[in-house]
Amino acid sequence: MATAVNHPQRFALNYELHARLPETLNIPEQASYLALATDPANREAEYERLVELCTRYGVPPPAPDVNHFQADLGTFRIKWERRTECNSYTFFRQGEFDDPFARPVIASVPPDWLESLPGQVLVAAHVALRKAPRKATGNEELATYFEGNPLVGSRVGDGVASVWADFRIHADGYSRFLIEDFSLTPRQAGRMVQRLLEIETYLMRALLTLPVARATMPVLVDVDQRLAALINEMVEARSEDEPALLDRLTKLAAVVESTISSTLGRICAARAYHELVDRRIVELREVRVEGLSPLREFVERRLMPAMNTCETVARLQDSLSERVGRASELLRTRVDIAMQRQNQALLSATARRARLQLRLQETVEGLSVAAVSYYVVGLIAYITKAIKAAGVDVNPDVVTGVAIPIVVISAAMGVRHIRRVVQRAAM
Repeated sequence: MATAVNHPQRFALNYELHARLPETLNIPEQASYLALATDPANREAEYERLVELCTRYGVPPPAPDVNHFQADLGTFRIKWERRTECNSYTFFRQGEFDDPFARPVIASVPPDWLESLPGQVLVAAHVALRKAPRKATGNEELATYFEGNPLVGSRVGDGVASVWADFRIHADGYSRFLIEDFSLTPRQAGRMVQRLLEIETYLMRALLTLPVARATMPVLVDVDQRLAALINEMVEARSEDEPALLDRLTKLAAVVESTISSTLGRICAARAYHELVDRRIVELREVRVEGLSPLREFVERRLMPAMNTCETVARLQDSLSERVGRASELLRTRVDIAMQRQNQALLSATARRARLQLRLQETVEGLSVAAVSYYVVGLIAYITKAIKAAGVDVNPDVVTGVAIPIVVISAAMGVRHIRRVVQRAAM
C-alpha cells in the first residue's frame, strides 16, 4: 500500500511498546535471575556471549541491535534484556519440584558461560512457583526454605496468589522468592514474577546512591562549619580583609558545586528507581497475611531511611549553595562599596590636581605673555633705533612705549586662542 515516508524511529519505537513482555508461566515453574551492572563499552562482548550460548544449543542468535531476546534452549528457557544501567538474564524451567530452591534453574546453565559474562552481579534471585497446598503452609515450615530467616509475605493480586521472601542473600549468592498459586493465569504468573524481580532490581539501583550520599555528608558538614566561621569573621572584618574573605568564600562555593555535580545524577536516579519500586509494589495489590509484614511495609522500612539520607544530602547541598551565594553577594557588595569610596577619593584627588594644573597653567600663560611681549617689544625697539640711525626722523622711545600695550594684548589673545584650539582637539 502506498504511504508517506516513515519516520526513521517509527518501527524501533513500536518495537519498544512490545518489549519486555512477561513470560507465560505454567505452574509449577522455577526461575533464576541475574542483573549485571555493565559498562556500555562491553556491549559487543555481551552480544558475543549471547551468540555463544545460542550456538551451543543450536538456536538462532538475536540480531546485533536488539535490546531483548527470548529463546527455548531445551533444558531451560532464557530471557535477556538490555537495560539503561545493567543487563538482566532470566532462566526458566517448567516442571515439578519438591524443595523450591534445592536445584535452581541456574544449575542447568553452563558454568563456564556464566563466568565469562561481562559486568558485576547487582541482583541474583531464585523464584519458585507452585500450586498452593490444600492445607495452608505454616510460617515455620516456609522459613525452612529460607534458611530460617524471618519472612515477609502477603496475598497478592487481590488474593490469587501468596508471595514469600526474606530479601537476604543466601549461601549460594542468590535471594529467594516463593509464590503459591491459588488461581493465577499463565500471564498473571509471568507478570507477578516480573514485578518481584523488578522490585529487587530497582531497590538495589536506588540503594547504590546511599554510599555516595554517606561519603558526601562529611564534606558538606565541614563546608557548613567553615561557612559559619567565615560569616562570623565577616561581621568584624575590616575593608582590607574583605578580598581574602571573598577568595575563601569562592573556594567554598567551588567545593559545594563540585559535590552537586558529582552526586546530582545518582540522586535523581535514586528518586526515579524509588518511584518505580513504589509503582511495582502497588501493582502487586497486596492483602496482609496475619503474622507477617507485607512487602510494601518491609521495603518502605528498609528503603526510606536510605532515601531520606539521599534527600538530606540534596537539601543540604541546595541550602549551602544558597547560603554561599548570599554571603558572596553580601561580601561583594561590601567590597564594591569600599572600591567606590576609593574611586571617589581618587576622583577628588584628580579634581584637586586638575585645579592646581589649571592655576599653574594660567600662571604659565601669564608668564608666557610677559616673556613674548618683552621679546617682541625689544625687537621693535631695535628696529626703530635702526630706522633712526638710517636717517628717518623717529623717536624709538615713543614707538616702543606705544607698541607695549599692543604687543601685550596681541600675545594674550594669541595664547588664549592656542589654548582653545588644543582643548577642542582634546574633546
